[in-house]
Order: sequence, then C-alpha cells, then structure tokens
Amino acid sequence: MDAFENVVCEILRADGYWVQSAYKVALTKEEKREIGRPSCPRWELDVVAYRAGSNELLVVECKSYLDSPGVPFGAFADDRHPDAKLYKLFNEDTLRRVVFGRLVIQMREAELVAKDPSVKLVLAAGNIRLRDRDQLRSHFDERGWMLWDREWLRARLKEMSAGGYEDSSVAVTAKLLLR
Repeated sequence: MDAFENVVCEILRADGYWVQSAYKVALTKEEKREIGRPSCPRWELDVVAYRAGSNELLVVECKSYLDSPGVPFGAFADDRHPDAKLYKLFNEDTLRRVVFGRLVIQMREAELVAKDPSVKLVLAAGNIRLRDRDQLRSHFDERGWMLWDREWLRARLKEMSAGGYEDSSVAVTAKLLLR
C-alpha cells in the first residue's frame, strides 16, 4: 500500500468507515467494451470506504504530490492536458458510471454495503498547485465531488492526535507531531 493511501485509510477508519485500499472491480466483458478497454484487467480503486450509518460509499483517488508543484486544475478541465489521463474517473463520465455501477453490484453481492448506497468520488491531494486551488475546488463543487486538500488532511490528523491511543502508525505519528 502506498504510504499516502495508508494515511487516508487511517483517517477514514478513525471517522467510522470500513476501508479497503487497492480495491479491484471486476468488470464484465460488455462493461470493458462500453468503456473502450476490452482487454483491461480488473479496475483498481485507490481507496474504497463505506459507512453503514449513512449508507455512504466513497471512492477515493489518492495523489500525494508532496515534492512537486501539485495537482493541476488543467488535468480536470482539458482532456489534452498531459496529466488528464491520471484522473480517468474524474474525466471520463462513461468510465465512472460503469465502474461505480459494477462496484455497487460487486459489493452488494459480497454483502459489504446496504441497498442503494450513495457513491461519492473523492480526490485526496497532499499538494494542489497553489494558483489552481480555488478553481479546482469550484470545479469539484459543481460536479458534486469531494476534494480533500492538505488543510483538510492536517485538520483530520490533528483530530486523530487528540483522541485516545490507537495502534496505528498514522495516529501515533500525529500524536508525536501535533500534540
């Protein structure tokens, strides 16, 4: 598991979600053709999180980008942007619809979610290009997507640091650094 994904998973667990990283969605042959990828393997989602009380299913794409300029707005606004292919679920409506549909079916068959969960797409980004933050947040809000930026992540880690002892490297590190 990627270290940044692990941080996101631990934050979600602390918030009451059942969490799975690197979750594989087994698309049918017909679904693979529908998304224009007839020979693709199972579709892998960075993080899937489910909270039974609200019947909310989160699909979280994780991009740390801690030592880079950050996530660029252009990757979501222009399909010719060099980074656009890194955000397929955000940029391809058919792909998102098909993968989310199969995800719900697969999780229902495994009895992991209740009927008709609310599926939400999330980008957890450790770093967003400074000049693009407001534009990116507005773009996500317009589409009903969630954007967890560095400030959101820090606030959640601060909350974790104030809680009781958890046998989690993320919680322990948060306590060491933020208490």
